[in-house]
Amino acid sequence: MALRRTVSELLYNYCCKCASLRSNSVFYEATRRYPTFINQDYESQQRQEASNNEPESAKSRYDFLYPGHIQSSLLQKSLLSVGSAGMAILDPSRDDMIATLGETTGHYALQRIRHKMMQDPVGRQILEEQPVINTKTLDLDYLRSLPNDSFGKHYCNFLDKNGFSPDARLPVSFVDDVDLAYVMLRYRQIHDLVHTVCGMKPNMLGEVAVKWVEALQTGLPMCVFGALFGPVRFGPRWRGKYVSTYLPWAIRNGYNAKFLMTVYYEKQWETPIDQLRAELKIDPPPD
Repeated sequence: MALRRTVSELLYNYCCKCASLRSNSVFYEATRRYPTFINQDYESQQRQEASNNEPESAKSRYDFLYPGHIQSSLLQKSLLSVGSAGMAILDPSRDDMIATLGETTGHYALQRIRHKMMQDPVGRQILEEQPVINTKTLDLDYLRSLPNDSFGKHYCNFLDKNGFSPDARLPVSFVDDVDLAYVMLRYRQIHDLVHTVCGMKPNMLGEVAVKWVEALQTGLPMCVFGALFGPVRFGPRWRGKYVSTYLPWAIRNGYNAKFLMTVYYEKQWETPIDQLRAELKIDPPPD
């Protein structure tokens, strides 16, 4: 018991240290491909102060392959995977732990996703242009002005109603390949768009349903993990709705829908939401 407690504490401390690196080191960098998600002047100052306090050997671990990249060994990735998975179960709101789990376990799945995107004309265009989704690239006022039945208006309503921001998605840190890092970033940044097109609320029931769709389409271990273990937190009422309605809906759409990573959502703002769902072969939401 004592050994298990010691191992748990070590994993917890290591994951917290890596989470701190995400926000306090050179992690946020203003570039074309990985634009900063917070105030650039403030972050530049904070990053410089953090960098000045680090030894040269530690600095070499940062920005190794791309801005924000943190070098990690296979052992370190394994520790991060186990620790972040445990912490994500205990506290699903820890998006930094969920992000770490996705990055440290997703290499082969990301390769398959990129291959599938390259086989699709729109997916290939996305990989070539590498669009990013944040408040600098989106005109939210324009989206709010669109007709009520448009995809863009539904997406903006989703953000406004839930207090979300396109800037909230963390950049990528532990993926050891530049091209795959963008694939992970794209997956992460379209998550709220997938919620919107699927008509799923951002509660636990909706999150698990979306995770099933993503797991079946992408094969990312993080998504499989969320789909399998998310329902553990359901109460009796949600568990009944999940088994009878949401799980069948999610599995059906995960298998039948168009590969959602090959959708250029930014070009679909004016499309009526029902038309877009029909084109993507997504069934209307259960509720």
